[in-house]
Amino acid sequence: MTDADEDARILQGIAPDELAVFLQWRERVRGTNISEKTLLATDYLNHFNEIVMLIEMVPDMTMMLEECYLWEPKSYQQHFLESGFSDKELAVAAYEHVPGKFRRPFEETILQMQLVVGATIQRMAAAIEADNMEQLRIDCQVSVAMIHKIIQVANGIIHGTAGMMDQDDIDVYLGNA
Repeated sequence: MTDADEDARILQGIAPDELAVFLQWRERVRGTNISEKTLLATDYLNHFNEIVMLIEMVPDMTMMLEECYLWEPKSYQQHFLESGFSDKELAVAAYEHVPGKFRRPFEETILQMQLVVGATIQRMAAAIEADNMEQLRIDCQVSVAMIHKIIQVANGIIHGTAGMMDQDDIDVYLGNA
């Protein structure tokens, strides 16, 4: 696929009222760690990588569950305002101009991830309370795999290469199916 074809694919489906501003913002973020395809930055996913690392520790150090309870979801803007990201002000400002084509699936994917993290913490607590360390290990492995899958989807959206994760997969994990 040529650059022109890729650009046409990215621009396809952007609402006409968003297009002119989006094109201006693409120029503003060029040369930064913010994707000029979507105006999103992968640095936000580090927030979720933090909780994944904590979850992975819980089976060997159950006291790390307390650290998991302390982790709180942050909005995209909040993450950048509190981070050391070099272009954090630009990332926050650019987010206001992310076309709905990318913003809606991104925000829905982040919400899915937050739900999975919350369910994971509840499952870990229940397994620890029941003193079922085998179940704890299984829950942590399954949960980490699910969160990684969602992170990959979010990463694809950030880079303009993927859609959303199937809600049925999330519902099965959450026990809603």
